[in-house]
Amino acid sequence: MIGEPFAPFDRPRGREAARLPSRSGCAQVDIVFLVNGEPEGAAAERARQFAARLDPPYRGPVLYRGRRKIRAALRFLLALFRWRPRLVYVMDMAVSGVVAAIAYKAVTRARVIIDTGDVISALARVMGRGWVGQRLTELLERLSLRAADLLVVRGHGHQAWLAQRGFTRVEVIPDGVDMCVFRPMSVEALRRRLNVEGKLVVGVVGSLHWSPQAGFCYGWELIEALALAKDVPLVGVIVGDGSGLRRLKERARAVGIADRVHFVGRVPLEQLPAYINLMDVCLSTQTNDLVGRVRTTGKLPLYLACGRFVLASRVGEAARLLPEEMLIPYERGDQYAEALAERLRWLAHHPPVLRLGYTNVALARQHFEYEVLASRLRSILDRLLGKG
Repeated sequence: MIGEPFAPFDRPRGREAARLPSRSGCAQVDIVFLVNGEPEGAAAERARQFAARLDPPYRGPVLYRGRRKIRAALRFLLALFRWRPRLVYVMDMAVSGVVAAIAYKAVTRARVIIDTGDVISALARVMGRGWVGQRLTELLERLSLRAADLLVVRGHGHQAWLAQRGFTRVEVIPDGVDMCVFRPMSVEALRRRLNVEGKLVVGVVGSLHWSPQAGFCYGWELIEALALAKDVPLVGVIVGDGSGLRRLKERARAVGIADRVHFVGRVPLEQLPAYINLMDVCLSTQTNDLVGRVRTTGKLPLYLACGRFVLASRVGEAARLLPEEMLIPYERGDQYAEALAERLRWLAHHPPVLRLGYTNVALARQHFEYEVLASRLRSILDRLLGKG
């Protein structure tokens, strides 16, 4: 953040944080990461993980936007002229980083990569933004697609959607996971503390932002499924916060399962592996629309790395990677909740099937481990800067 946007690697994970060039003097660096968010966010973690694993000459700072979005664009731009990178890597398609990167490119002819996990115009509509907000989001999306030298997206569905619209400068690098941090572990003490011993724990991790159009947020399907499966010993765990949290709590009370759901709230990243390992079954639900089809969703790699059994809607990257036992066709309304409840009921009576979750560790290592993703990014940077 600027206030302190020059706060690189305040929470490096995995390998030792990259050694950065000194800010004194005018030595040019090859790359600067602009994060459209705060240091605690998922975008910041992705940027840090990439930056820490890239070898020279791709060692450069990670700069954070912070809360003041408008002023951040100017501060980003000043920082870019100070560092003078050959390439600007913008994490998430948001105005502060995009505008600064494009303005810097116009003056210096530097290259720009924009890394996004969403079709932001579709997301704005689903989240119920007003008419003006939707038009501005569409304008930002068009500007980003035309000005970027390369787009990095998180799902193959997103790449295909862009290809249909004539955008071919697109690479897929999915959401990642640090497998030194997220791994199978014993959490018996946590199970005792939450009094869930002997019960099938079903959980979800995510930002609980309510979508007025879809009538949905993460955790909705868990509440509805628990209400339909009161005959089996199921317990829900919901990790996260947002505008939908109040609605989820109200719904749990209304259907009589408030005592069977633990609303944990937002937890620090270092505590998240324990809560994921607490879950016997992790839910990864994406709606079967454009917003859902383009996503990996950042939580799926974490679930896989922890060796959890996953139940996911047959949408997006989950449909490409997970075995049939872990997929449920997505339907709007009560049909999906009913199918989920029936699958959970079956798992409660056939617990050995949950051991299939351990095979997900290899899946995470192959597709989502940050070492693998950083190697892919290095090849992309070599080609873009003519070093291949």
